[in-house]
Amino acid sequence: MNAVKDVADQNQESSTNETNKRNQLRLEKPRVYEKVIQYEEKVKRGESIAILQFQYDYTCNFHCEHCSADNFMIKKRSDREADERRFFNLDDVRELSRQGDEMGLAHIVITGGEPLVYPDFDQVVEAIDPSKWYISSDSNGWHLDKARAKHLKAIGVDKIQLSLDSFRREEHDKFRQKEGSYDRILRAVDACQEAGLNLIFQTVIWKERCKSQEFIDYLEYAKSKGVGTYVTFAKPVGAWEGRMEVLCGDEEWNYVHDLAKEYDVFTHLTPGYGIDIGCIAVKRMVSVTKYGDIMPCPYTHTSLGNFFEEPLEKIINRGLSLKSFSYGQKHLCLVGNKDDPFIEAKMHRMYGKPVPVPMNEVFDDEDFVTGKPFD
Repeated sequence: MNAVKDVADQNQESSTNETNKRNQLRLEKPRVYEKVIQYEEKVKRGESIAILQFQYDYTCNFHCEHCSADNFMIKKRSDREADERRFFNLDDVRELSRQGDEMGLAHIVITGGEPLVYPDFDQVVEAIDPSKWYISSDSNGWHLDKARAKHLKAIGVDKIQLSLDSFRREEHDKFRQKEGSYDRILRAVDACQEAGLNLIFQTVIWKERCKSQEFIDYLEYAKSKGVGTYVTFAKPVGAWEGRMEVLCGDEEWNYVHDLAKEYDVFTHLTPGYGIDIGCIAVKRMVSVTKYGDIMPCPYTHTSLGNFFEEPLEKIINRGLSLKSFSYGQKHLCLVGNKDDPFIEAKMHRMYGKPVPVPMNEVFDDEDFVTGKPFD
């Protein structure tokens, strides 16, 4: 009986939070609000409501131990090239914004890399068009003081997603390989809150850390600051390619889910916009690389198609036609749960190759919902 009550209380709280968020959107960004209120119907029609996780550039001032974008950086490529592939310019950003807006998408996350070291960050925000999009930015907090936070709010950034990977100063700085980064994060928290930016923490959980006292202390701190915590479970990609020992399984996922009864902690499985769709890859999230490739998520390093060659909608619909990412499936996480068969069946096909790997090297014809061949 208590368990049923806990679930009911969580659903009620989630519903209240969603209502509050929508009321704020209606006042501050009516165009975004009009798109969001259509999401439930779009899902019923089998359409994507994807957040665009936009990897505008991979430049970064950190060298994090777990970096999932590690293999995308030029330093990882052979010396034979300076990487001459086409990459996003501001006109391309405007076109991405236009196509996404026409699809009824409403949320874009600027990431990389570390967005706040981009010299043209302000121009990127302008090209996206804050009147049409809810704009988030990932950050490690290093360059985020009070003046920068106020500036970000002024140019149309809505939310900052701060990366904090331990509540122990020494552990965090070692993990991020940047001495002083922990203290800069704490400074950034106060700066964002004073500027009126929405704020969440992002933190990586691996098997050893999941049930630690440090993680509970972390959540207590977040609770004291009124900041929610988005948990990213460790993935065997990037700098951790093939590191299966760091992966969590059903037990750890359930543990974090239970923590949500006491703390504002959530994962990509937490219903968004009041809609529960399980793993959000393609359905509620796609990653757009610097070079135009559209990936199912930041950790599934396969390309569904390239934005510079095909319309965004066509590429996303191609992803939805794969069984792994269709609305007919409700996985915990394809690449972050050691108990999911996807890891054994598909991940090895993405290893040891330039990323992202073309989808026809990862998926077979029978992996499509209708068994159709690649088009």
